[in-house]
Amino acid sequence: MNFDVVVTCAVTGAGDTVGKSKHVPVTPAEIAREAIEAAKAGASCAHIHVRDPVTGKGSRDPKLFKEVVDRIRDSGTDVVINLTAGMGGDWTPSDDNWAMPGPGTDMVGPDERLAHVKDCLPEICSLDCGTLNFGNDNSIYISTPPILRRMAALTKEWGVKPELEVFELGHIRFARAMQAEGLLADPPMYQLCLGIPWGADQTVETMKAMKEHLPPGASWASFGISRMQMPMAAAAVALGGNVRVGLEDNLFLDRGVLATNAQLVERVIGIITRMGARVLTPQEARNKLKLRGADAA
Repeated sequence: MNFDVVVTCAVTGAGDTVGKSKHVPVTPAEIAREAIEAAKAGASCAHIHVRDPVTGKGSRDPKLFKEVVDRIRDSGTDVVINLTAGMGGDWTPSDDNWAMPGPGTDMVGPDERLAHVKDCLPEICSLDCGTLNFGNDNSIYISTPPILRRMAALTKEWGVKPELEVFELGHIRFARAMQAEGLLADPPMYQLCLGIPWGADQTVETMKAMKEHLPPGASWASFGISRMQMPMAAAAVALGGNVRVGLEDNLFLDRGVLATNAQLVERVIGIITRMGARVLTPQEARNKLKLRGADAA
């Protein structure tokens, strides 16, 4: 059981959700506002993607990230900033030649994937620790070992904690190899990503199995998607982990009731406190996770 819980709110994501809920933020001003509102509702950390303000599709434009981060920092709101670094690994084969990239492909190298992280220097950025078939179409997310090693080395150089997003046990195996190679600062920080097709299923048994493969001393969190968001949050706390909620992973507060990010944060905090635990402030989260800005011991 974890009695001191870090709550992350993933406020928008990059998925095709803009037309499914009026609450999904699109512009930098909207995304920053949602991160601020999540923090005011009690979130310790905000996990941030950006979107093209015109199309609503996911973007990796460093200028958009910089605007969001500047808006949050200039607001005076204290929240741990966690930027995605998962963009730039999308591959979709061409319909007429599967050996060639088709529409939807966006492949860049490790330095370009981290350009916005270098510009903004958040406390945390995500690091998706392997390749994955993403959904039922031809979409593949690609992160090869050399790409990941380079990204890990850069984040360590900049003092940014990589959140090791793992979607199956092989991803944990590779992350542990990077730790053994000295590419990750101690303690490593994991996010067990459950329910994404076709990664690990969102069950308590799967979460427990993945948790048991983590290295000693690692900090970890987990999330489920859609209606399993809150059950997986409760399971993570019971198993000793931290939690993530937000509109990136789930659009609903109750059946048929669209949620805001702040409402999802409030809902999970209610669950956590009823379990006898408490939610850490942003500064307490920095101290616990040993992030930039942590108080000296």
